[in-house]
Amino acid sequence: MKLKITSIGNSLGVILPREALAKLKLTGGDAVFLTETPEGFRITPYDPDFEAQMNAAKQVMKKRRNALRELAK
Repeated sequence: MKLKITSIGNSLGVILPREALAKLKLTGGDAVFLTETPEGFRITPYDPDFEAQMNAAKQVMKKRRNALRELAK
């Protein structure tokens, strides 16, 4: 898709077409993340930092499963 940079108030922005919003499962007010890749840039609704934190939390929960089970009682 070809997008055009547009003036929005005192800023510049890109307006995403409905098809792109539907594929990304986005609605008004949602946040998107612009990440740099070797091929260029990528717009995604997923926060890569949050994903890394969740993976770290899963590892801790797996390692300390028994302690967490005791704390839950």
